[in-house]
Amino acid sequence: MARPRLFGRLRAAVLGVVHVAALPGTPRSSLPLTQIIDQACQEAEIYKDAGVDGLIVENMHDRPYTVCPGPEVTAVMTAVSAAVRRSCPHLALGVQVLSAANQQAIAVALAAGLDFIRAEGFVFSHVADEGIINACAGNLLRYRKQVGAENIQIFADIKKKHSAHTLTADVGVAETAAAAELFLADGLVLTGKATGLPTDPGELKEVQHAVKIPVLIGSGVTMENVKNYVDANALIIGSYFKKGGYWANSVDPERVKKFMDHISKLRE
Repeated sequence: MARPRLFGRLRAAVLGVVHVAALPGTPRSSLPLTQIIDQACQEAEIYKDAGVDGLIVENMHDRPYTVCPGPEVTAVMTAVSAAVRRSCPHLALGVQVLSAANQQAIAVALAAGLDFIRAEGFVFSHVADEGIINACAGNLLRYRKQVGAENIQIFADIKKKHSAHTLTADVGVAETAAAAELFLADGLVLTGKATGLPTDPGELKEVQHAVKIPVLIGSGVTMENVKNYVDANALIIGSYFKKGGYWANSVDPERVKKFMDHISKLRE
């Protein structure tokens, strides 16, 4: 099934990250559901007003993560994502459910009317903070088919951040990208070593040469280095758009607006 490219011919589409407050049942949970939803929608409105091209909703405050988040996480992420969709009906909108809860993310996206998910552990195994993450492409695409969610695109992390890749040290990033494309990923996400750390621009060129599907940058983009990534299909930006450039802080409207003005000039 051929899926339309979410961002068309736009270069370096900017996706702001909505970091949802800690969800019920997680160690740092402290807010009622209504406030969690309100905060997420407020962040989404800030991004929308600043002119971003899309958003991704993520439960990053649910530290420490588990590879088997409970049904309450799926339920609340659906409620949050549906509310964000109502606030931003015309933006490309996706979701990531940590950690590596990719089938849950498909379910959330389907119920909330989203466009894409970000998936960890799509091809090959790696060791993450949460333990060993095994490849999920076969099961994930079958699940997407079974629930009638084939319109939802899967953007797959490769050689992802916060992980050790010794298990696949003999498999380069271009080979990993080609494997993900062969296994029907709709797009690929490249990252640095950790949240907020820049992606290797050389890897972007290498992967774009190896595949024909979209390539997204998933960490470390700033006003100062974005010139290295303008040939990417999209930029997922969380940390830089927060006050002080720290992911756990609230969104800084001025940082987002200045960045969008800057990227608009670079695209010319």
